[in-house]
Amino acid sequence: MKHNKVRRLVSISMLSSIAFILMMLSFPILGAFPYLKIDFSDIPALLAVILYGPGAGIAVEAIKNVLNYFIAGSASGVPIDQAANFIAGTLFILPAAVLLKKSSSAKGFVTALFAGTLVMAVSMSILNYLLFLPAYTWFLNAPVLSGEALKTTVLAGILPFNFIKGIAVALVSTPIFLSLKPRLKENVRMAAK
Repeated sequence: MKHNKVRRLVSISMLSSIAFILMMLSFPILGAFPYLKIDFSDIPALLAVILYGPGAGIAVEAIKNVLNYFIAGSASGVPIDQAANFIAGTLFILPAAVLLKKSSSAKGFVTALFAGTLVMAVSMSILNYLLFLPAYTWFLNAPVLSGEALKTTVLAGILPFNFIKGIAVALVSTPIFLSLKPRLKENVRMAAK
């Protein structure tokens, strides 16, 4: 029992470190919105979900963002970037976690990631409109985005960005998880003992 707890803690720590490194390797994908950067740091969080459940995935998301804030900092001095990344990652992995419990097939995995992408893209559009973009303008003392500019930023930048990010993570993670599926099942069996 104690061995399993240590193994779980070590695994979550390692996955969090990998997620942090992947987060640092971000790059912009929409020219008009260079501050929207894609990274593949949600893949280790998905792996944590498969191995240990949703709580482990959320822990990986939290640890990578705390590390990112203390090592890389934030443009505003306040961890708005990291809070947005944490919420986006959690919104992506939680629907996937729920659906993966129902089906662990390749089709189930793809469906779970599509659901996670949809939830993340729509929810982050709403949260950016209501919370994150106003917070950036407040903490950076930038001009406040008007209603139309705010809507344009969300509809032309945030929404497509999150769809592209979710699809990219799904495309990269699907072959990885399908090739690791037999090993993952064995690890889950060993952890249950």
